[in-house]
Amino acid sequence: MRFPAVLVVLVALVLAGPSSAPSATTFAHLAPGQTANLAEQVPVQFVFVGYEPGQVSQGAFLAGLPSKVDPVIRSRLWYGVTEELGVHYTFDYKVAYADAAYENAFFSFLASQAVPEASVDGRVRTLFQDQYNAQAGNVVDVTDNYFIDGPTVEKWLIDHPISGVDTRRNTVFFVNWWGRADFLFHTYTKFGEPDPDTNYDFGRNRQTRKVIAWGGTTPDDEETGLGARGIRRIWFYDLSAGPESWTDNWNVTDADVDGDGRADYRMPPIWEYLTAGGYRAASALTADLSKVARYVAINLLFTPSPLYPPAITPLRLPATINLDLNTYEGWKGVNASTAYQKPALLVQEIGEVHRVGYNSDLQDLVFDGDAKNCYTLWLNDNGCDPSRPQYPGFANLFLYNALNIASSWDGGAEYEAMFFNYATADNRASGFLGFADDNWVDGTQSFTFNFVSPGVVSLGYGLTTTQIHEYGHHFGMSHPHDGYDSTTGVDYGPEGEFYFAWSGDEVNSMMSYIDLNWDYSQFDRDNANRFQAAAYITNANAIAALILESPNASAAQADLKKADTAIGAAKSALAGHNYAAAFTSARDAYLATRQGAAKAGVQVAASANGWFVLDPIRPAKKLSKRAYAYQDRYGPETHRSRP
Repeated sequence: MRFPAVLVVLVALVLAGPSSAPSATTFAHLAPGQTANLAEQVPVQFVFVGYEPGQVSQGAFLAGLPSKVDPVIRSRLWYGVTEELGVHYTFDYKVAYADAAYENAFFSFLASQAVPEASVDGRVRTLFQDQYNAQAGNVVDVTDNYFIDGPTVEKWLIDHPISGVDTRRNTVFFVNWWGRADFLFHTYTKFGEPDPDTNYDFGRNRQTRKVIAWGGTTPDDEETGLGARGIRRIWFYDLSAGPESWTDNWNVTDADVDGDGRADYRMPPIWEYLTAGGYRAASALTADLSKVARYVAINLLFTPSPLYPPAITPLRLPATINLDLNTYEGWKGVNASTAYQKPALLVQEIGEVHRVGYNSDLQDLVFDGDAKNCYTLWLNDNGCDPSRPQYPGFANLFLYNALNIASSWDGGAEYEAMFFNYATADNRASGFLGFADDNWVDGTQSFTFNFVSPGVVSLGYGLTTTQIHEYGHHFGMSHPHDGYDSTTGVDYGPEGEFYFAWSGDEVNSMMSYIDLNWDYSQFDRDNANRFQAAAYITNANAIAALILESPNASAAQADLKKADTAIGAAKSALAGHNYAAAFTSARDAYLATRQGAAKAGVQVAASANGWFVLDPIRPAKKLSKRAYAYQDRYGPETHRSRP
């Protein structure tokens, strides 16, 4: 296989040693030709509210948690390559049990906030509480349900700290109200943030969006922001809430709840542990909460692996990015690009998490000829380029738009992020809201594809929120329901033994499927800063290696020293959990090496690897990759389409 030139260059940089002064040995932090080597001992606090040490053993709980996490670029795994991000985490775990006074205050607060569901939607219980009651095997019948606003609970937990717990650091509150005289059956809600294109409020209208967990809100979230509380990092998880749809913990009858032929592991309501004859033994509670802590909170929220490489165009990383919004207008009588797309909101939301300069432009594309043919064949996974038989039909959209990129690429920034929207009638609907594709060669991100049709709109979605989500993938963000466990080397999604990972969606993150907000979470912002810091340092190191090979290396000596100092500052900032400062210092280091390269006459080019297409008439072995991590399906039988 012929690899893009940029890959050859990067391999050469690692293998080549410096040939001229200043010597690499004079640097304390700059490591020419090497991947970033950032380290953080991450404080993670677990607070048990309503659980006693005899119910949840601290020692056994901690034994199930990882001692370290080394994130990898998940998309590289699709091609058999394990590429580390360059950030290495260890952990400082702390466990606290709330005392009786705290529990009395908290549960009194919950009761004060509880609103009978019947007063909101006329139902006595949620649909899924009714389904729970209808089973022969349930040990308790839910009587009447109460709604409690999730963001308000998040703020109460911030405003009422447990002694010794700092909610500026990653904190999980495991909550159990069951067993108290003041207990109310309840679910958490978030109303009031409808889809910006359709004004459909998923939180209010969907029974599936009544949840048992919440957290991750930023200070400046436009709807429920923490405001003067500043940056906080909490997530609460309440097994005494529900039962609910999202994790299917209402189902205590069937082993396989998603129909894939495998048993699905989920955490039932707390009374199914603590009542004789329940779905799971009380002795399993500690291990189950430890699983949630490890495979959801730690791996997916606090220290996840990026889906795609955060360095979008190495070695020349962009300071400005144009969101190029191209719409194939195939919905007769509707201009979808104006009716269901809000570029200003897209720029605003992305700019809050990915700190480079953004702008946008849009154009309509005619949906006919080869563009329409490739899309139509794609619907049935049939290829549209016979000269490239190695590409499966699902690669059609990438292949057509990569080969015809000149017709839609119009400049506007150092990097042009290409969005291709397909607006069609329902008879050509894709079954996706969108997906962020790669190049089908090595896992480099390529284009984002977004879909709208009358049926999609009737279900509450336009294009804008899908674009925010898919572009999050494009610059590296994973879903909060799938990720990588570096201890075992397993990349997992919410299925089989990890089915409970769906609970990660119950967070204030645009990368979730829960559709209760359209903002990136505080966890997303933290991780974007870390990812980008690693990308800047890795590329600074690569440029430094090129400079040191140059006969004019001495002209860049001051800039390389400046980069060395800035990397040291980035390392210190990360060690102190100041993620924004780590990003800024790492970018300073990168820019210093760019200045040094200019003085030394070293060219720093941007990779176009994302649009690389294999030559025609190559071996016909079909390319393939795992789907759940980057494809966002919608339609009958999918998780997100539930009522």
